[in-house]
Amino acid sequence: MKTQSVLELADVKAIAAAAEAEAVKNQWAVSIAIADAGGHLLWLQRLDGAAPLTAQIAPAKAHTAAMGRRESRVYEEVINGGRVSFLSAPGVQAMLEGGVPILKDGQCIGAVGVSGVKSTDDAQIARAGIAAIGL
Repeated sequence: MKTQSVLELADVKAIAAAAEAEAVKNQWAVSIAIADAGGHLLWLQRLDGAAPLTAQIAPAKAHTAAMGRRESRVYEEVINGGRVSFLSAPGVQAMLEGGVPILKDGQCIGAVGVSGVKSTDDAQIARAGIAAIGL
């Protein structure tokens, strides 16, 4: 039997605060979502000025990264590479860069999804959040 780490509320708050700080530092209006290992939403915040749609996209990116145990950009690359049939993959909600899995000891314990600026910047914000818990 294996033991797996899980995100606690303190972890979620630390990730959210660091992600928000990165966005604010760069003057980026985004939504930030944090999901558990099953892709279930633990946290959602929409910063001032972020478009309402970002509050739908960010959780979908987090869900996709958690369930796939890889960055959501991988799916975007697959589709852009010509495998458009992947658009019909069940359970994959957002195939855009900006969803980053939270990995500890080789296991996915959750994910952060960000939406509102360029996809590479969304991913930068997510990574900054994850770094706050030392991962």
